[in-house]
Amino acid sequence: MPPAPAQSHFPVSLFATPNPVHQDIFYTVPRAGHIVAGIEHHIRRDHFPGHELILCLRGRGYARIAGRLHPVRAGEMLWVNCHRPHEYGAEKSDPWELLWIRMEGPRLARMCELLSIAEAPVFQNIGLESARPLYEEIFRHLAGEAPEAPAMIHAAAARLIALAFTARSRHSGPRVSEAPPVLRKALERMKLFYFERLRVADLAALVGMSESHFSRVFKSAFGASPIDWLRRERISQAKRRLAETRDAIKEIATQVGYNDRYFFSKDFKRLAGISPRVFRAQESVKDR
Repeated sequence: MPPAPAQSHFPVSLFATPNPVHQDIFYTVPRAGHIVAGIEHHIRRDHFPGHELILCLRGRGYARIAGRLHPVRAGEMLWVNCHRPHEYGAEKSDPWELLWIRMEGPRLARMCELLSIAEAPVFQNIGLESARPLYEEIFRHLAGEAPEAPAMIHAAAARLIALAFTARSRHSGPRVSEAPPVLRKALERMKLFYFERLRVADLAALVGMSESHFSRVFKSAFGASPIDWLRRERISQAKRRLAETRDAIKEIATQVGYNDRYFFSKDFKRLAGISPRVFRAQESVKDR
C-alpha cells in the first residue's frame, strides 16, 4: 500500500452564491468539491451555515458529534448539521477520498430530526453507485451557467435526501410502507377503526407499552404523534367520500370519526388547506 499523502488536494472545488429567490424555494449548494485527503485533513467548528453531506469514496474518516465518535468507511455518507458543534477528518492510517456538498434549504433542521442525524449521522447503506452520480450532477450544474441549474441542483439534492431515507430505513428502522412489528397491532386498529374514539392509552395497552413510550416509538417511526397520524387518516378518508359520494358533509364528518361538523370543517381546512365544500367542488367525480 502506498504511503498516505501528507497534504490534501482538491480535484474539484466549487463555490456559488445562490440567488435569494432560489434560497426561499430550493435546496441550494453554495460550496462543493472532491477531496483526496491527506493525513492532516481535519475540520472542527462550533457552528457554520448549512448541512454538509460527505460521501466517502475510499479510505476511512471519522466524525465526532455531541461527544460521540462515528467511523466513516468507503461507500458510506456522513451528514453533518453544521449549525451545531462538529468535528470530522481523515483516519491517518488510511485517509479518505470524498465528494461533498454544503447544502442549505427549507426545513433541513426538521429533516435532521426525522433522520436522527444527531444520534446517527453516518449512512452505511447509501449505495455508492446511486449517490455518486448525484454529487457529480450537482458539480456539473454548479460549474455551468444554464438558467435551469438551480432547479436541477435542487432535484439532485432531493434525490440524495431520498437515498438517505432509504438507507436509514434499511439499517435501523421500518420501510416507509411498513410499520415496526411492535406497532403493527396499534396501526392496524387505527387504519381499520379510524372512525372510532381511539385513545392513546388504549393503543399503547394493545401493544404492551406505556403511553409515553408508545408515543415516542410511534413518532420516531412515523414522524407524527398517534393523534396527528389519526387525524390525517380521517381527513384522507373524508377526501375520498367528498369526491366519490353525494353524502352530506355532516354525515361524512360522522363517518370518519368527528362528532362535530364545525370542528371537522376546521380540522379539514387546517390539514387540506381548503374547506370540505371547496374540496368537493374541485375534486368531485361527477364533474369530471
